[in-house]
Amino acid sequence: MMTKNIGNQRDQLEMLTIDQLVPEDHLVRKLDAAIDFSFIYPLVEDLYSSTGRPSIDPVVLIKMTFLQYMFGIRSMRQTIKEIETNMAYRWFLGFGFHSEVPHFSTFGKNYVRRFADTDLFEQIFYRILKEIMDKGLLSSEHVFVDSTHVKASANKRKFTKKTVRKEARAYEEKLQLELNLDRQEHGKRPFSPDSFEKEEYKEIKESTTDPESGYYVKDERTKQFAYSFHAATDEKGFVLANLVTPGNVHDSIPFQSIIDTVIENVKRPVVVAADAAYKTPAIANYLVENQMLPAFPYKRPMTRPGYFKKQEYVYDEHFDCYLCPEGQVLKYRTTTRDGYRQYSSDPKECAVCPVLQNCTQAAKPQNVIQRHIWEDYLELSEDLRHHHEIKEVYNRRKETIERVFADAKEKHGMRWTTLRGIKKLSMQAMLTFAAMNLKKLATWTWKGPQMA
Repeated sequence: MMTKNIGNQRDQLEMLTIDQLVPEDHLVRKLDAAIDFSFIYPLVEDLYSSTGRPSIDPVVLIKMTFLQYMFGIRSMRQTIKEIETNMAYRWFLGFGFHSEVPHFSTFGKNYVRRFADTDLFEQIFYRILKEIMDKGLLSSEHVFVDSTHVKASANKRKFTKKTVRKEARAYEEKLQLELNLDRQEHGKRPFSPDSFEKEEYKEIKESTTDPESGYYVKDERTKQFAYSFHAATDEKGFVLANLVTPGNVHDSIPFQSIIDTVIENVKRPVVVAADAAYKTPAIANYLVENQMLPAFPYKRPMTRPGYFKKQEYVYDEHFDCYLCPEGQVLKYRTTTRDGYRQYSSDPKECAVCPVLQNCTQAAKPQNVIQRHIWEDYLELSEDLRHHHEIKEVYNRRKETIERVFADAKEKHGMRWTTLRGIKKLSMQAMLTFAAMNLKKLATWTWKGPQMA
């Protein structure tokens, strides 16, 4: 039988509190029980004047941003609208039924005047991480590193072409020292310091809307201005460190900075897992020399079809030479400024070789094989790849770092951004990952009202 609701109870009077309207297992109750937000007061004390008009409570300001990033609300304007009508949000902020909700521009003005040039959001992120560590929830022996692209608030058709200087790599000084030692061991003169100081330039597309973003090209269909959010997580999916770069910065460049941050704020991991983009001689060298094991995947050779792959040339470590598939010796020739040793064949022997067409199509019948001075570390990582324990660690990437990025985009509004500039995007990254860590902490430590 169909029933019609003919009663109108909109004007019904009730005697109740906001606390009664918030379900006992609502996420805001778990958040409130998980951490005492009063730790924010000492962090911002120096940013406020001791005289003048009373300000909005800084804890309320930060809690409002947590509501935005925790529940994936698209903007602060929309967050304020939600707070006005959502009793759970009001309860979380300590507001009553008739408390005036701050204007949506309040946080933006406070950010510009007080928070923009501080590390407040980084301190909040690591304070929450410390709470997680103190409760024994972190498992940081195995660390997982990756990045994801976040679409910038910029039209991909509005840009100017600009020539910029290439940034120096983090390991540049160490590489220069070691490649000069390698040249000396091979009887070659070391490069002068001046030769390394030659600046290299490249042409890029710079957005006229958000110049700090980077033009990101994944394939013919995916071309846009974007930012890269780099992060490291533990085995349980807690974010240990994060960094924001323009979208055209290669994943491997900020890797060392991310791991150094994990070591400084958490502890030195035993194994570091990352995808093929991070499988470089420099990263393998950095991990092994700092007592960490790399967990990298198989990387498909980039040799053109029909040609011998590099692994088909056998390296003889004792005599420091390569043997080609036909048995010819490729002898050491030089070490380049990029840190690659070059081994070349004898053109006279190559000229009569029956498989020359599978080796090279250069005008001069000669093949040159390059081997990085840190290639040994890359080969070690390739050997480790076959170990059962390393395989298991690498396979957990989909349950840790990849799931974190998936949740961040689907549930926490990180698929694109309305903010512009590295500083504001760094704030978004810190608050998003802090909110995700806090949500997991709150859920795992919640004991319910019966245990309170």
